[in-house]
Amino acid sequence: MRTQLKTTSLIVLVLGLSLGFNNFAMASEVKKIAVVDVNKIVASSNQVKALKEEQEKKMQDLQKWLTTVREDVAKQKTKEGKEKLIAKYDETFAKKQEAIKKNYAEKLMAIDRNISGVIAKEAQAQGYDMVLSKGIVLYGGDDITSEIEKHIK
Repeated sequence: MRTQLKTTSLIVLVLGLSLGFNNFAMASEVKKIAVVDVNKIVASSNQVKALKEEQEKKMQDLQKWLTTVREDVAKQKTKEGKEKLIAKYDETFAKKQEAIKKNYAEKLMAIDRNISGVIAKEAQAQGYDMVLSKGIVLYGGDDITSEIEKHIK
């Protein structure tokens, strides 16, 4: 019984040590980590600036259209005519607004894919194992923001 207990204890000790060494070996493997200031990249992107300008123009056009709608509704003499026209314009407004939002979202996703692709390509070219957003990293990592900016402009 005592021999069996010693053997079991020895087996547990050997397994524990081997698992500990295995974890130590995995933890000591050095990863090359980069950080990127994504907000800075987005702020300096010509694509994002152009998208914002396009969005502002569309909103101005929509505002002009709404002014025309108000004038058209004000010209109606009867309450029923006004209500019918308002219902028609409400539906049209909702469709226009949805189209603007959808277009903006699609273009924004394309820009995001482009920026993410550039980051991944640059990270691979420089041999990085991982890229993190600079905003979540307190310490460490090589900042490759300026290299990414060169490719994004």
